[in-house]
Amino acid sequence: MAELIVIGYDDPEVADKAFATVQELQRDYVVHLNGLAVVSVDEDGRTHVDTASRIVGVSAASGALWGAIFGVLFLVPGLGLLTGAALGGLVGKLSKSGVDDRFRQQVGDLLRPGSAAVVIMASKVTDDKFTSAMQRHGGTVLKTSLSDEDEKELAEQLAGPP
Repeated sequence: MAELIVIGYDDPEVADKAFATVQELQRDYVVHLNGLAVVSVDEDGRTHVDTASRIVGVSAASGALWGAIFGVLFLVPGLGLLTGAALGGLVGKLSKSGVDDRFRQQVGDLLRPGSAAVVIMASKVTDDKFTSAMQRHGGTVLKTSLSDEDEKELAEQLAGPP
């Protein structure tokens, strides 16, 4: 099961520190990442994305799934991966698997001008250690899950016809 976790911060510097903590937690095997990014919104309302340059153990399918979920969350349709009917089908699948309009709205509400969020997609999280390490940064936590079946089906849809 993949966990999608979005942690919102009023201060982008705190988000950057939280981002570094998540990277440390990956090195310590507390979290197994499929995707990690910091999304910030400047005072003019423009969105900026900083992704982890290297995430150990991420397959092409997981990377594509991360990109698609990230795109749907932040209204950048598929980050150029999909168009038309394929995108519509993916959005429909994501809505049924936990990344629905309500979740996207909650994420949008976190991101106001001058704020930032750490966005994490993980296939494994040791909850007690993760929570303990992240508490020092504060923030507002949103979390949803993708079942293994949903994740596999979405990855297959992204891969296209055989």
